[in-house]
Amino acid sequence: MRILVTGSTGHLGEALVRTLEAGPHEVAGLDVLDSPFTAHVGSVADADFVGRCMRGVDVVLHTATLHKPHVATHTKADFVETNITGTLVILEAALAAGVSSVIFTSTTSVFGAALTPADGDPAVWVTEDVRPVPKNIYGVTKAAAEDLCELFHRTKGLPSIVLRTSRFFPEPDDNPKQRERFEDENLKANEFLHRRLDIADAVDAHLIAAEKAPVIGFGRYIVSATTPFVPDHLSHLRTNAPGVVHSLFPDCRKEYERRNWSLPPAIERVYVNQRARDELGWKPRFDFGHVLGRLRRGESVFSSLAQEVGIKGYHPVRFDDGPYPVEREGS
Repeated sequence: MRILVTGSTGHLGEALVRTLEAGPHEVAGLDVLDSPFTAHVGSVADADFVGRCMRGVDVVLHTATLHKPHVATHTKADFVETNITGTLVILEAALAAGVSSVIFTSTTSVFGAALTPADGDPAVWVTEDVRPVPKNIYGVTKAAAEDLCELFHRTKGLPSIVLRTSRFFPEPDDNPKQRERFEDENLKANEFLHRRLDIADAVDAHLIAAEKAPVIGFGRYIVSATTPFVPDHLSHLRTNAPGVVHSLFPDCRKEYERRNWSLPPAIERVYVNQRARDELGWKPRFDFGHVLGRLRRGESVFSSLAQEVGIKGYHPVRFDDGPYPVEREGS
């Protein structure tokens, strides 16, 4: 089977190419930037270029995108060209080439404002049934690209699976207050409770989705670490998240005290991966309990694959206010 991975210079794209190169399938990477994992250098919005790259391809793993950290440095038109037009070009080329399935990497950022509960409300239990309310151009364009995938399945019969991934990047957090409050690995470990995904599990989800897409046809799935929480925890998570975590993981307190780490005082949203586990048969390995075990053994929070891919950054320069620029008011 021949697999085309778009965005192959990025975190997930590189991880996919690395994994596929070690297996029985033929893989080619496509990206606007050159890298050891990129065979085709060019834009996903270039229809002629993409058409040439699509010849003989059986499956497309479409990870190429502009990300949230680009919102302050790129125009809205840039986001439309890459995230919407690029996805349309990929879908049209895949259909013309007789590709068996397209797996589209989306983001939990499509939920946007729906992720923030009102004062006094419990934490949001985020399933695929929550209606997205995108709050920036990144979320808007990813939601539109999802709809294009659904449209091509409904009207053209092209099997397509949308994976709404939570954060798997190893870079420092884009929120300066979080960077000030938590040591980076502490913050990443905390996020496995409710909003993080190891890149090794993300790769598994994409490869499984590629296998299942011809049978499923179309589906949207949240892809995030399995949360230890249940709906009964949601009210307490807003007022005393450490109390909930300590009740579930009594050994957490000792390990965190040893490292001088802390838990978040409150949690506002919890991503739920139940549908992906049930319908795709996806079995993520990295969750908070697994990460605690790694910490006790002196291992990294991250999988070996995540460590191999490493930190890439989203911009070639550092900004005055940190690793990420701040979106201007009204922009």
